Amino acid sequence: MPGIDETLPFLPVRIAVLVVSDTRTLETDTSGKTLAERVSKAGHEVVTREIVKDDPLLIRSKVQSWIDDPEVDVVISSGGTGLTGRDVTPEAIMPLFEKTIDGFSVIFHQVSYQSVGLSTLQSRAIAGLAKGTFIFCLPGSNGAVKDGWDKVISFQLDSRHKPCNLVELMPRLMET
Repeated sequence: MPGIDETLPFLPVRIAVLVVSDTRTLETDTSGKTLAERVSKAGHEVVTREIVKDDPLLIRSKVQSWIDDPEVDVVISSGGTGLTGRDVTPEAIMPLFEKTIDGFSVIFHQVSYQSVGLSTLQSRAIAGLAKGTFIFCLPGSNGAVKDGWDKVISFQLDSRHKPCNLVELMPRLMET
């Protein structure tokens, strides 16, 4: 049966949280704070939480530094996935992907549709893999962060989730 097998051990992962915004600070950012709180409550380690401006070079540089950091297993970003001219997170991060996790976008939109209906079309949520680091890019609203974490990402980052999860793949991600 799909779901969490409580008889198995929980293996925490180390997660970096990135908020992409021209206007938020750590004090005023609610979506990043919400995400970090949920990550911690789930038993994972929030390695860092940072904010960068909606600038493709700044976004890519920050994510690249975390990909190169052996203390970061997962990067989750919030913001910059919309359709306006300043929404550049997918363009900044996709070139870093070695593999795209296409199913994430599909499932995220199914979950998001339950909350916001057809407005989910305005999101370009993506996920991928780079040098053994999982990267998830969520929209910047509190609702999108809650939907993305609570209904999708948290299950795949729970080592007890069956029939499979991303954590069990981590030791094999760098195989050649």
